[in-house]
Amino acid sequence: MHHNLSFLLLFSSLLFDRPFVGLIAFMGCFCLKKVRNKSGYKDPTILASETPFTVNEVKALYDLFKRVSSSIIDDGLIHKVEFQHAVFRNSSKQNLFADRVFDLFDVKHNGVIEFGEFVRSLSVFHPNAPIADKIAFLFRLYDLRQTGYIEGEELKEMLLALLGESDLLLSNDMVEMIVEKTMVEADSNGDGKIDEEEWREFVKNNPSVLKNMTLPYLKDLTSLAFPSFVLNNEAEIIGNK
Repeated sequence: MHHNLSFLLLFSSLLFDRPFVGLIAFMGCFCLKKVRNKSGYKDPTILASETPFTVNEVKALYDLFKRVSSSIIDDGLIHKVEFQHAVFRNSSKQNLFADRVFDLFDVKHNGVIEFGEFVRSLSVFHPNAPIADKIAFLFRLYDLRQTGYIEGEELKEMLLALLGESDLLLSNDMVEMIVEKTMVEADSNGDGKIDEEEWREFVKNNPSVLKNMTLPYLKDLTSLAFPSFVLNNEAEIIGNK
C-alpha cells in the first residue's frame, strides 16, 4: 500500500457508492406509476424547477419515497430507522455515516425527512448538479461537529465508520497515517483544521474525491425499471497520485 495514500481519495471508493445504490435497490424493479395527490406530496413542478430533476423524475422519486417512508412507520415521512434500513438494510445497527447523511437530508432538523427535503438533497448527486454543490455537501458531511472546519479527529471518525460498513481492513497505524497525510495535504495554512477554502482547493487538486458524488442513474429515473444493483463491499484504494 503506497505511503502517500490520501484519506479522501481512499473514500472516493467507499463514500455513497454503497449507500445510495442500496437506497435505489430498495425499490427493486418497478414501473413508473401515476402518482395520486396524497398527503405530504409536493408539487412536482415546483421541485423540478428547483432541482436538476424533470417533473416525471420527481414523480418517480415520490414512489421511492413512499416505499421507504412506509417501510416501518407509515406516516409519509422518512424516519432515521427507515433511512438506515433502506441504506444499510439494518435498522438496529448505529452508524455515524448513516446518521450524518440523514442529518444533512433532514434540512429542518426535526428528526424526519419530508419529500421536498428528500428530492432537494438527493439532487446534489444528479449528474447535472453544480460541482460546487457536491463539494459543499461533502464538506458538511465531514464537518461532524458543524464548526465550519474539518478536523483530523472528524476524518478519523468517518474513516472508521465507513470501514465498518466495508470489507476493507486497515490497521490502527494505517488509519492514523492516512488521516495525518490528508491533513498535511489539505490544511495548507497549518492551523490543524481544514476550512471551506482549503477544502475546495483540495478537491480541485484531487477530483477523484467527487467520484461517487454523481449517481448516473438519477438522470433517467423514468425508464421502465430501475437497474438491479448489487452492493459492492470491496473498496478500491487510490494512491500513487
